[in-house]
Amino acid sequence: MNKENGFTLLEVLIALAILAIAMAAVARASAQMADSSHELKLRLLASWVAENRLAEHTSQPLWPDLGTKSGEAEQAGLPLRWEERVANTPNTAFRRIEIKVYARDHGEHALAQLVGYLGRGKD
Repeated sequence: MNKENGFTLLEVLIALAILAIAMAAVARASAQMADSSHELKLRLLASWVAENRLAEHTSQPLWPDLGTKSGEAEQAGLPLRWEERVANTPNTAFRRIEIKVYARDHGEHALAQLVGYLGRGKD
C-alpha cells in the first residue's frame, strides 16, 4: 500500500467549518463595533447640544423662567431634540437647570443629560 501525503476530505471539511465559525465571529464583532461607534458619535453630539444650551443660559443676563421647555438643534447635520427643566433651589440666588437631549426620532432614550446651576448676579 502506498499512502499519499495530503489531507483527507474529512480533514478539509473540519478545517473549513472552523474557518467559517471564525469568520462569523469576526463579522459579528465588526458589526458590534460599528454600532458602538455610531452610538458614541450620537452621545458626543448630544452632549455638545446640552453644553451649548447651558452656555446660552450662562451668557444671558436674563434669569430663566421656571418650568419645562423644549426645542430642536442640529449638530454635525444630525437633528436632535432637547428638553430643559428649570427649577428653584433652596438658595434663592440659584436655579437648577436639567437638560436632556434625544434623537429626534427616538423620544424615550436620552442620549445626553446635563445638570447645571445658574446664579443670579447682584441687582
